[in-house]
Amino acid sequence: MLQSASRLLLAALASFVLATPALAATPGDAQGANAALEAAYTSTDRPKADAEQDERRQSHTVLGLLNVKPGMHVIDVFSAGGYNTELLARAVGVKGEVIAYNNPAYAKYSEKGITERYANDRLGNVKQVTAEPTDLKLDASSLDAALIVMSYHDAYWRPKDGSFDHTDPDVLVKKLYAALKPGGVVVVQDHVAVAGTPPKAAAELHRIDPATVKRDFEKAGFKFDTSSDVLKHPADDHTKVVFDPSVKGKTDQFVYRFRKP
Repeated sequence: MLQSASRLLLAALASFVLATPALAATPGDAQGANAALEAAYTSTDRPKADAEQDERRQSHTVLGLLNVKPGMHVIDVFSAGGYNTELLARAVGVKGEVIAYNNPAYAKYSEKGITERYANDRLGNVKQVTAEPTDLKLDASSLDAALIVMSYHDAYWRPKDGSFDHTDPDVLVKKLYAALKPGGVVVVQDHVAVAGTPPKAAAELHRIDPATVKRDFEKAGFKFDTSSDVLKHPADDHTKVVFDPSVKGKTDQFVYRFRKP
């Protein structure tokens, strides 16, 4: 059933890609990207626990916005245990590369999942990088795409233990801009906060005002490209922390794509 639903989603995405001029992709590009992503999802080597998350995450649509195809170089920002990293790695293939980037706090929190994910070099085209955003080194114009899922708000998070004190969102976004090739895209997915909520509220709510994300990326030079409502949940109470039992797993989430001119 999930595979049938996946094919329907990918078919719809293919139509979207071909019909949207902003994507600047040829029919061959779109077809290749969708085929690569479908192959990644249906791989028998994927962990069963990952496949069980696909429908809830709606990652067919989220990752589909990257238009990933074999040979591309992609970064998964704050990749944690690597659910998305694995899909991207399979989609870009052996001639491509995925940077699984974590800051030290993310790497420590996800240590068990990271160890299991990359044991025995099972994803040989993944380059693991752990560094504070201020120390992150990326080659200029080396990346085709970037993904930030459920974690951009953490660039503003300032926990009392100081574990995120070096996470400057302006620095992070500027580094991504410099590292992306012209035409490269960034897809950002996160929990919606009430309009006008200051970024520092991420410490209490783990949410972010979508307008803050647009402001940050446009300030760095990105152009807002498109969005998806696939994870929109109108019943969500945007004033509650995302871990509240009444909204956990059902939060309203935005999905934005930005493009480097």
